[in-house]
Amino acid sequence: MTLLTTWPESGPDTVVRRTADPAEIGEALKPLGVRYEQWPVREDVPADADSETVFAAYGPEIDRLNAEEGFTTVDVLGLHPSEDPEYPVKAKAAREKFLQEHTHDDDDEVRFFVSGSGIFYLHVNGEVHAVFCEKGDLLGVPRGTTHWFDMGTRPSFTAIRFFHEEDGWIGNFTGSAIASRFPDYDTIAAGYEQDKSAA
Repeated sequence: MTLLTTWPESGPDTVVRRTADPAEIGEALKPLGVRYEQWPVREDVPADADSETVFAAYGPEIDRLNAEEGFTTVDVLGLHPSEDPEYPVKAKAAREKFLQEHTHDDDDEVRFFVSGSGIFYLHVNGEVHAVFCEKGDLLGVPRGTTHWFDMGTRPSFTAIRFFHEEDGWIGNFTGSAIASRFPDYDTIAAGYEQDKSAA
């Protein structure tokens, strides 16, 4: 289940929209050119599944999206808590890479969450839209859209990445500190879990 929270770009004091209804989320994101889909969740796929397992499980969905979009590269990226003493360093570096506001000139940013979660923050038309994505969610951020991504201080996710360009992920950072003014992944995730427990 996804959660969409929208605020004015001036700050998070005023909530313009907060919804976990997939239809409402899709309608809100459509005018921004954002692709939002929910694919069937394959419960037999482990959270930390390798690429071969993920591709086998989601082959039909991947093929359909490829036929529509003509991607040149599709890969699987995963990061999960472990006893590896290098995990904290890897997690911190991975988070910081995407945490500042940026755009992509030559490609969309298309991700499907096989497991775990992450938040895409879209800064468009004077508003910031935080899209909390969980397993089963696909989000496509159009090229040129100002955004950032937060996986939290203890990242745990596996995602399929789709690229039109063979160079992969290339970010153009705006230099803005706007990301620091809005609730981060850990804050939103904690509130979201409380909401689900109370429901």
